[in-house]
Amino acid sequence: MKKEFPIIQYINGNGELVNEQKEVNEEEIKHFYRHMLRVRLMDKKCLNLQRQGRIGTYVQYEGQEAAQVGSALAVSEGDWMFPTYRDHAATMTFGQSLKTQFLYWKGRVEGGIPPEDKHIFPPAVPIASQLLHAAGAAWAEKKKHTDRVSIVYFGDGATSEGDFHEGLNFASVFQVPAVFFNQNNGFAISVPVEKQMNSKTIAQKGLAYDIPSLRVDGNDVLAVYQETKKAVNRARRGEGPTLIEAVTWRYGAHTTADDPAKYRDQQESEHRRLTTDPLLRIERLLKNKDWWDETWKVQLEEQFSDEINKALKEAESVEPAHIDQVFQHVFEKPTWTIEKQRERHHQIIKEAH
Repeated sequence: MKKEFPIIQYINGNGELVNEQKEVNEEEIKHFYRHMLRVRLMDKKCLNLQRQGRIGTYVQYEGQEAAQVGSALAVSEGDWMFPTYRDHAATMTFGQSLKTQFLYWKGRVEGGIPPEDKHIFPPAVPIASQLLHAAGAAWAEKKKHTDRVSIVYFGDGATSEGDFHEGLNFASVFQVPAVFFNQNNGFAISVPVEKQMNSKTIAQKGLAYDIPSLRVDGNDVLAVYQETKKAVNRARRGEGPTLIEAVTWRYGAHTTADDPAKYRDQQESEHRRLTTDPLLRIERLLKNKDWWDETWKVQLEEQFSDEINKALKEAESVEPAHIDQVFQHVFEKPTWTIEKQRERHHQIIKEAH
């Protein structure tokens, strides 16, 4: 089945353009690189903050920048984005503020609120539930006769959930304008993909629903962008959904509460940093084209570091969240059981002091 779904690649690990049908220009490639560098620096900053105890458990994405940035750049203003808890690189690229990202990881309710002009759902922590939301939003846009598209992110583990199949089936039956974007990192936390499904690819799962499906090199930002753009344009023309499997690799743990050394060869990650890294691949392409400028990179790092530190300062100046918020947002009007829990919690705090 892998032969039927070959991995589409535009730029190989050596920074060489291998798709003769696509010409590139300096501005376009540097545009991709800027976005990927920005989100990588943000990821590193958040990891450091977690180690310092300044934010809670953090979910890393280093190594998946091409998949998230390339796909996010393929959608347009007014489209819908449905992220998981790991897709903050995509939401930042789409317009979510860095301050809001910091607030999310500090446990603030405001961390799930997008700018007024952006249709970004709060990150979905339940696995695969966001596929149903994306299919529903796309159906609503179709019934309103707009040209808006939904893009929804999910990992390889999500494809073993019922919501994945229900979402694809609904999207297929009603031919909704949606792009189902899978990031296949090879592991559903500690479970390797070959142990959680017998399918040779995730893309082939779209066959059951007669949905056009494809596999793309998830570390090749140009391939991700081009193929996602085709799927978005197809959806916008009213030709239905597409399933994309982006084959990638994340260097770090599932979360900062996890120890990947117990189930994954860490030498593999170090090897991939030197051979398939998304940013290194673009650096090599820029150097091959004589477009690389080390001073430009340093200036970008300084610019993004300043932006990140300013956003962090703003987020840390916000008053800490009150415990009552945990109880306020369960129902529109708190039930007696919720009120009882809240009162009990306050009593525990009082007794502790």
